[in-house]
Amino acid sequence: MTRIEPDDTSQGGAKHDRAIAYLMHLERLLMEGLGSALAEEEIPPDGGRVLDVACGSGSWVLELAFQYPGVEVLGIDSHPELIERARVQAWARNLEHVSFQMVTDVESLALPAASFDLIHGRLLSLCLAPKAWPRLLAECCRLLKPGGKLSLIESEGPLTTSLAIEYDWCLVSKALQRAGRSFSVDGRHLGITVVLPRLLRQAGLLDVRVRSHLIEWSQGSETHLAGCKAFLSSFKRFASLILTTGVASKEELEQLEEQTLTELQDEDFCALWPLLTVWGRKPVSPDELPPERDWW
Repeated sequence: MTRIEPDDTSQGGAKHDRAIAYLMHLERLLMEGLGSALAEEEIPPDGGRVLDVACGSGSWVLELAFQYPGVEVLGIDSHPELIERARVQAWARNLEHVSFQMVTDVESLALPAASFDLIHGRLLSLCLAPKAWPRLLAECCRLLKPGGKLSLIESEGPLTTSLAIEYDWCLVSKALQRAGRSFSVDGRHLGITVVLPRLLRQAGLLDVRVRSHLIEWSQGSETHLAGCKAFLSSFKRFASLILTTGVASKEELEQLEEQTLTELQDEDFCALWPLLTVWGRKPVSPDELPPERDWW
């Protein structure tokens, strides 16, 4: 049975450190559970360019570049520590067709229009307010080449046999809803997977499609440890929001953390993480555009 211990980053109480820990653990789980696999229709052509939005430490970018050496890949993120880590890894693996850039505003990128064959992003809803989505998608449309694809992976949260974890995620969902940072109408979930296909169509993308994924992180599975660390770091990251929105007290959160650690290590613990990929393509010609769209 895997032994789970609280993260060292929780002891310092630094919000920035918690955010970095959360991103690293989440990225590790996604890579172990999904890798950089793309659907056949998403694979860029040889000589094409790919942009990864909020790339973290660049795991997805590096793996994609390794799988497709004829494709140029750019990863962007707002955390300088993660960008530096990504650059070191790219240098160590001698991946010259990979680059990383720090950005402060993903809704307004200083990149040339019509530059990319594919734009990719994962779990942006946890750091992006609902009102920011139209601006981000408009910017993605500007950056895509005609016929280029936008592919986004989102989730509503985990499904488990742990009462503590189910309650933990309910608190996170409720806090995000109260703070106006989710699409949920009642705080029971994030609501992003429901609205994302419509958001892509409203942005002017065509042939919008969805594809589901499941990552199992039950006790005894290969991704159990990564899943546990990703969940614990996620819960710690949103603890201050839970407190400020009045969803739970500090004492309740402390008791929940202890119960969560215990239940994660139960030999009968089972967990799934459902994810949804939503993708669409930019029109090839102005004739395909809806009349009201003017970003062409």
